[in-house]
Amino acid sequence: MAAITPQELDLLIQQTYKVENEFNDLKASYAHLQDTVEKVVEFLPNAIWILNSDATVFLQNSHARELSELLKLLEYRDEDYEITFHERSYLVKSASYKDKIMLSATDITEQKRKENLATMGQMAAHLSHEIRNPIGAISLMSSTLIKRVKQENIPIVEEIQKSVYRIDRIIKATLMFSKGVQPHKSRVDWREIRESLDASIYYYEYSKNIKFIFPEDDFSMYADKDLLEMLFTNFITNAIDAIEEGESEEGEVVVTHETDEAYHIFKIYDNGIALENKKDLFEAFKSTKLKGNGLGLVLSRQIAQAHGGSVNLCADEKKKCFEIKISI
Repeated sequence: MAAITPQELDLLIQQTYKVENEFNDLKASYAHLQDTVEKVVEFLPNAIWILNSDATVFLQNSHARELSELLKLLEYRDEDYEITFHERSYLVKSASYKDKIMLSATDITEQKRKENLATMGQMAAHLSHEIRNPIGAISLMSSTLIKRVKQENIPIVEEIQKSVYRIDRIIKATLMFSKGVQPHKSRVDWREIRESLDASIYYYEYSKNIKFIFPEDDFSMYADKDLLEMLFTNFITNAIDAIEEGESEEGEVVVTHETDEAYHIFKIYDNGIALENKKDLFEAFKSTKLKGNGLGLVLSRQIAQAHGGSVNLCADEKKKCFEIKISI
């Protein structure tokens, strides 16, 4: 075997150093690539898991860590699928590459809620249109009938009118929800709103002795009269229903009014049953009331917002109370 010359040994050493340097560069490049992948995965808005062949986690982002229990319910499929976890809906996608499986879970709860609301709104609007004509005919005929029937039959016709009034309110609310709130503002006196509320209370059916206390001073607002009537009627009838469902035989509904530099501020109190599921108060088609359709508070908030204001539960109030703000 021929001996290695010094020149050949030097060349071999140089080649060894070169291979080592290339290896270190490759390792650094791989580490940089892995770091980049981790940053991209972390940046994504959905939960991402990359699993080894034995189902252990190779890589995951912070969203995935928060949903670690959800991972136990996921499986690899050739097609996307939906899953419900802790009252939230997720769209699950999966893919595989060599010995790795990637799973992603995207929260689509809000999207599904909007889709469901749109579908329900369309159905409700269609039904309301179908019901509106016969209800109008019944209302017209009852108005004619009450002038002709015997005195002892007048209460029967009045009950028909009250029922028609209630259905008409539901129809108006449903159609407004489907079309959206579009105010036509003019100068409105509180006296006009008060007269409308008195009429609504008269037509609204209830059995208990309820006292209504409204602001006595007259004042004016730049607003849509019909929309404000609907807003306040919703709260008054909600208060009546809460009192009807309560244990006390005596009820009280109080409306107060004050102003600041920007708003007319109304507060509405009642001594009915306590509010339940406060997080769903302003969710359409959700109602805990026996008579509710789940649109009253939603529309009331939209009406207030269309007038530059808001509707919220009162802060730091011992009594049950809603605060309504209407822009001056």
